Formats: sequence, structure tokens, C-alpha cells
Amino acid sequence: MTDSSDEAKQIEKLYEFGERLNEAKDKSQNVKDYEGVIDATKTSLKAKQLAAQLIPRFFKFFPNLSSRALNAHFDLIEEEDLAVRVQAIRGLPLFCKDTKEYISKIVDILGQLLTADEIVERDAVHKALMSVLRQDVKESLTALFKHIWNVEEPSQDDTIRDKVLCFIRDKVFPLKAELLRPPEEMERHITDLIKKSLGDVTGAEFRMFMDFLKSLSIFGEKAPPERLKELIGIIEGQADLDAQFDVSDADHIDRLISCLFMAIPFFVRGAPGSKFLNYLNKHIIPVFDKLPEERKLDLLKALAEISPYTTPQDSRQVLPSVVQLLKKYMPRRKTGEETNFTYVECLLFSFHHLAHKAPNASNSFCGYKIVTGQPSDRLGEDFSEYYKDFTERLSSVEDLTRATIKKLTQGMAEHNKAMAAAKSDEAKDNIKTLKQNTTTGLRTCNNILVMTKPLHLKTPAFIGDKSVNLSWKEAIKPSALSTTTATGVKRPAAGSGSNNLAIKKGRGAGNMQNQHVNRALEGISYGGSGGRGRGRGWGRRGRGRGYR
Repeated sequence: MTDSSDEAKQIEKLYEFGERLNEAKDKSQNVKDYEGVIDATKTSLKAKQLAAQLIPRFFKFFPNLSSRALNAHFDLIEEEDLAVRVQAIRGLPLFCKDTKEYISKIVDILGQLLTADEIVERDAVHKALMSVLRQDVKESLTALFKHIWNVEEPSQDDTIRDKVLCFIRDKVFPLKAELLRPPEEMERHITDLIKKSLGDVTGAEFRMFMDFLKSLSIFGEKAPPERLKELIGIIEGQADLDAQFDVSDADHIDRLISCLFMAIPFFVRGAPGSKFLNYLNKHIIPVFDKLPEERKLDLLKALAEISPYTTPQDSRQVLPSVVQLLKKYMPRRKTGEETNFTYVECLLFSFHHLAHKAPNASNSFCGYKIVTGQPSDRLGEDFSEYYKDFTERLSSVEDLTRATIKKLTQGMAEHNKAMAAAKSDEAKDNIKTLKQNTTTGLRTCNNILVMTKPLHLKTPAFIGDKSVNLSWKEAIKPSALSTTTATGVKRPAAGSGSNNLAIKKGRGAGNMQNQHVNRALEGISYGGSGGRGRGRGWGRRGRGRGYR
């Protein structure tokens, strides 16, 4: 243990070393003084604090002592005394200010130090990292991202990896306009780093990265088609579209549907969606009945939102599968089974937009007589039975829909009365939720009637414009979808899928009580669609495709 007199002598000696080094014109000649500063790291606490300031300040003048100086300084970072550690951390950026070859090493160490428990120490690490980033953002980002994709011992390194991700999200991404210069070069560099990190990410992490990439100018509104194709390629890789589909793999289903919703904004901008559609058509729709209940609606919503942006060729391929599902959920006669009106709304919307792009494809499935002059019109064949079957199904679902509208309207009147009589805030909130759900149910039913009406004609005019707004899209603004997707809203319990209006039909449909309608609407979420993983996202890392 060092007594006060020894400590005073050590401090005095250090000041002498510092003064001589500071005053020397050719500092490289003062080797003994710099060695004395290095040796002070083995003395008292106050001497160590002062040494932590002096070692990096004169580091560049003594290349032959670089290893010794760095090792001594790194030892200070591991000191038990907080003040010494903080001072040593603050000095780290100085090591690479004039000696750029040390940037990667310093960033690597600072990345590990992000796990510090003490707030003052963690704050020092953040400031030091930002200082190094501003010195050389390209080299610093490369070193920082290595903590994300190079995790050799998950139990030990995952904590560091998570802290680095948080730092990038909270400190780097918000300053992209300042840090990523020149923009074209640096935005491309960080894009490549992110792509290299995607081989092992959770759903929440992937959404974070995609939100950031979308914000870059190279992927902005004026981005060329190949840039949009690049983003879609990233999402397709994460969705595992090259993998054989296993309906029992809930993680893959979550991943696929979440990625599908992330891709929709790019389809709107003209990016190709053929690979997603082909995968859905080949692997998912044929096993639709086996999907988890809470994911069926997500899939149909995604299909509906994609359908306005499909190509004629894709529309022709997917249309038969949509018609088969539509017939399943629009039975020809009342059976006493539950009618899921939200399913019907999704499928009718998809049917209209797909058929609008490939109108004569519906002739052989629905018995229509649409003439395009192509052999695929198949006008010489008799499909009249298909037309009779399809229109009877339309009439049946219309009857059920009108009956449901009547009950929902009655229910809304009762909700208004209940709201006027409600005393507590909790009761008012519950009634407000019921009113919102009822309003969405009415939108769903009204949309169904609008979309079934033209389909009774032999040559229907399919809806291909924006005249029909999907019921759940009315409930939220478009910007809210990305927020919901990014934060990972908890899914409602199975059977109460978001905005899912499912009403019992058959004899009881005309006489059902309002409470039955209310029960069918319970638990409706206005989160909209998809992108809602379990907890941290897709539940585990390691399924995505890297871009090394």
C-alpha cells in the first residue's frame, strides 16, 4: 500500500515527465520520460489517473514503445477503481487520432466496454466511441459491426453484441446525416455491413436494420429499380424463400409473414414481388387450413395488400388458388358454420385486383364470358355450372352480410346508450373499444357488399383502382404500420385475430343477440398487420441468410 508521501513524490515525478515531454521540440528523444509515465501505471491510484492522461497524449511520438504503452493503458481500463477506469477510457480516442492503424483495435475494446454497469463509465465509453467514429467513420463502423456478426461464444458474446446493436441504433443511426459522408460511399458501406450481419438476427433486429436502410438516400424515393430490387432481395433472403416449407415450423411462418408485410411498401414503389407470390402460391396457400389460426388472417391481409401491385403473369398464376379459398369461405348454402367476414373481405379484394390484371383467367373458374381475343378466353367451353355455383355463393354471403350489418348497427346503438350511462373511465374505455370494433366490422361488411355486386354479371368489371379501402387500413394511418412492425406488438390470442369479424351463420344468424356480435369482435387489435413477432421477434437468431 502506497503512503501519502510516496504518492506525492510519484505525482510530482509524473508532472516533471509531462512538462519535459510537453516542452521538448523533438519529443521522440525523451524516451526515459515516456517510459517513466508508462511505469507509473503500476503505482498509486492518483498516479494511475495522471498516467492515463499522459500515455495517449504523447503516444504517437514513441512508436517503439507502442505495445508497451497500449498494454499499460489497457491494464488501467481493468482497474478496480472507477475513476482510473473512466480516465483511461476517455484517453482511448487519442491513441488513433494520429495513428489510424489503431482504430480497429480501440473500437473493438470500446465495443466490449459497452457492457459497463456504472453509468459514468458507460457514458465515457459512448463519448469515446463517438469521438473515434468522427475520426474515421468507415474503419470504426467496420470494427463495430464485427461484434454483431462474429459471435464465437454466444453465452459470453451475446451481451456485447446486444449492447453494440443498441449503441448503433441509439447513437449512430440518428446521426447518419453527420456521420455518413460522403453519403453515396458511406451509405453503401454501412449497407454492406448490415447485409453481412443478417445471417444471424432476430425479427426485431431485422426490422430495425430495414427501417434504417429505408431511411438512406440511396434507397429513397428517387432510387433506381435495382436499389429497390436489392432491398426486396434482402427481405426475401430473411424470409427463407429458398427453403422447403414446413407448416409445423412456427418460426418460419412468423418470419415469412413479417417479411411479407415489410416488403409491401417496396411493391407499392414498383419492386418485383414474384418470388414472394410464387412461394405463397406453391407452399403456403395449399396448406392454408393447417396454418396457426392467428396467422391465417395475417396471410390473407398480406395477400390483399400485395394484389394491386402484382404483374398480369403472377395474377394469372395465383388467381386459381384465391378462387378456391374464396369458395371455401363463401359456402353455397347455409351450413351453420362460422362465416369469417374478414377472410371474405381479404379474398374478394385479392380476387378483384388479380382478375383485373388477368380478366379472362376467371372464365374457367367462375364461368364468366370475358373476351380478350386470346385463346385463354376459352369461349368455346361451357362453364355455366361454375357461374351458377359462384353467384349462388355470392348471394349466400350477401344475405349473411346484410343480417350482420343489421345486428352491428343495433349493437352500435346499444354501445352509444351504454357510453352515456357509463360512470368509470374503465367502463368508458371498454365501450369505446367495442364501438371501434363494431365500426371496423361495419366497414368489413360494407366492403363485401361493394365487391360482390359487380361479380353477378356475366362480364363483370373487376375493381382495380383504390375505390375500396380495406377495413383495417381505415383504422390506422399508413405511418403507424411501420411503428407497429418495428416495436413488435403482442399478438391477440388465437381466435381473436386483429379486426377479424367472424359470425356464426345458419338458422341463428338472423336471430343472434347483440352480445354474440360483441363476443365475436372481442380482442380485436388495431395494430393492423404482420410483423409482430413473439417477444424479441422471431424467437431466435440464426435462420436468415447472410450476405458475406
